[in-house]
Amino acid sequence: MPALPSSLLEPAWVQFAALLPERPAFAPGHPLGCHRRRIPDRVVFEHVVQALVHGSGYERIASPHCSDRTIRRRVKLWAELGLARKLHEIALAAYDRMIGLCLDELSVDGCITKAPGGGDRAGRSPVDRGKQGLKRSVAVEGAGVPLGLVAAGANRHDSPLLKPTLDDAKAQVGVLPDHVNVNLDRGYDSGKSRALLGELGFTGEIARKGVPAPVQAGKRWVVERTHSWMNGYGKLRRCTEKDSEVVDFYLYLAAAMVTLRILIQRARTRYRWDTRPTTRRLK
Repeated sequence: MPALPSSLLEPAWVQFAALLPERPAFAPGHPLGCHRRRIPDRVVFEHVVQALVHGSGYERIASPHCSDRTIRRRVKLWAELGLARKLHEIALAAYDRMIGLCLDELSVDGCITKAPGGGDRAGRSPVDRGKQGLKRSVAVEGAGVPLGLVAAGANRHDSPLLKPTLDDAKAQVGVLPDHVNVNLDRGYDSGKSRALLGELGFTGEIARKGVPAPVQAGKRWVVERTHSWMNGYGKLRRCTEKDSEVVDFYLYLAAAMVTLRILIQRARTRYRWDTRPTTRRLK
């Protein structure tokens, strides 16, 4: 069984392959002038997607066609080149062109997941008995498409991550509209958060402390749904990566997949193409 449906994996691979640098099939610096043929990027990409979806270690998803060391080396290289971030940016541009991003309504929230291996982006989790955890701060547009992502330790408060998350969202989509409303939960109910929104020229709807959440959920539920979608990827639920660049690689790769899935689901009722899914469930 494939880790992702072909209607989702193929367009992601086509755009990802276009970002890959040209590399020879054989190592040019080998002393004997020969070496084993380099593992194709497509084979490694499929193994990386399996690691993202299932959250398994590289040793478990390795196969006779691709070793765990090859996966580690290639992921490290792709993370240093920022390819997952570029893929997410391409997916956002495609969504904006075909459906249209609702950038006048943004929602930001954080989510704490496990990080048993520790690392650069891990910290003591306040909701998991002090074990190592990862906090993922995500900004989404009106329909829940992820725009900006920031990873930090689980012991970091949501409020200080608001500015870098909004900055990353702006960097991914470019220019934001003149009037932007940001929907936040009670964790951002402070004078610093309101002052930040004022400096950026945004308006804010921030839940008040002491008021039951269902009464003031408003338009913020889309970011909760996006966090649920991203937690469907095992590598994000239980991140065993220690390098911050690799952690960001998997975050943006998951965000790109979520964006592509939303794009296909919404485009299938508006457009027709040869490989168009006929059901809501991507196959």
